[in-house]
Amino acid sequence: MADFTETKAQIIDLVNKQIVPGASFGFINGTQTHKYIYGSKSWRPAKIALKGGELHDLASLTKVMGTVPLIIKLLHEKKIDLHDPIQKYLPDFTDSRVELFHLITHTSGIHGYIPNRDSLNSDELIKALIKLPVTDTFNKKVVYTDTGLIFLGLVIEQICHMPVQDAIMKYVVEPEGLKDATFEPDVSRCVPTYEVNGQMLQGVANDPKARQLGKHCGSAGMFATLDDVMKFAADMLLPDKKDLYHNYTQLDPGRSLGWDVKPDGSGHVLFHTGYTGEFIAVDYQHQNAMVVMTNRVHPIQNNQLFLERRETILDAFLDESK
Repeated sequence: MADFTETKAQIIDLVNKQIVPGASFGFINGTQTHKYIYGSKSWRPAKIALKGGELHDLASLTKVMGTVPLIIKLLHEKKIDLHDPIQKYLPDFTDSRVELFHLITHTSGIHGYIPNRDSLNSDELIKALIKLPVTDTFNKKVVYTDTGLIFLGLVIEQICHMPVQDAIMKYVVEPEGLKDATFEPDVSRCVPTYEVNGQMLQGVANDPKARQLGKHCGSAGMFATLDDVMKFAADMLLPDKKDLYHNYTQLDPGRSLGWDVKPDGSGHVLFHTGYTGEFIAVDYQHQNAMVVMTNRVHPIQNNQLFLERRETILDAFLDESK
C-alpha cells in the first residue's frame, strides 16, 4: 500500500518555502483516506491560519467536476451524441466540422483574440466567442482552452433549459452529495486569491470570463471544500468511471473526455489543474487519488515556481502510486 510519504513532504515544502500560503490536501489509497491542512488561509491583509472547512476557488476544476460529468450524463441519456456538430445546438457557429467531441478533448482548434474582451457583458462575450475562427490545429493537436468548455456549457443550456451553473448544481453537485460545493459562496468561508483594482478577490471567481459570464460559465466559477473534492475523487475511482481512463484522441499528448491523461506504464492516470493552485490526480488501476488545494495566486498571480513544483509533486504521486 502506498503511503505517499515523498509526495506529502513535497506538498508541505511548498508551504515551508512560502511558495504558497497554505495547502489543504489529501490522498485516497484503496479504502483509506488521509487529509491534511497546513499553513495559512491568507497573508494579506492579515495572516490567518487554514482550518480545513474553507471554500476554495476551484477555477478550471469546475470543468471536470461540473460540466464534464453533466455532458457524460447527457451522453448516457442519449440526449446528445459526442459526434453531434456544434451547429446543431449553436447554429451561429461558423464551422460545420467541429463536434462536441472536439470541444471536450480540446482538439477543436477554436482559438482567437477577442478585442476589448474584459469590457463585454455576458451576452456580448457569448456572441464574440461563437464567432471565433477555427485554426489549422483542428483535430491535429490538443490545445487546452476555456472556450471548448464554455461552448459545452451553452450546449447544456440548450438541453436543460437553464443556466449551466444551475444545471450543474441540480444534476451533478446535489446528486453527488458535494455538501458545500457552490457557485454562490459565503464570502467569509472563502480563501482569498489576488487583488483586482485594489480589491482582494474573496468569494468571487478569479477567472475574468467567469465573472463576465456569471451563471452561463461552464469553465470556472465553482467553490468547494477539500472534503467535497475528496468525495468527488473517490467517486472517480468507482467502476462506472473506468471508461474515462484512456486517450480518446489519436494524438500524443492526448486527452480523455475533459481530463489530461498521464501514462503510468500500464494504464492512465487522470489529471487536471485549476489556475488558482488546485490539482487532482486519480489512478483507477491502483485505486489511488491525490487532491491538492492551494491559493498559489495569493497575493500575487505570477507564481512560476509553484507550476514547476506542481510537476514534481505529480511525478512523485505517479511514482508512489504504482
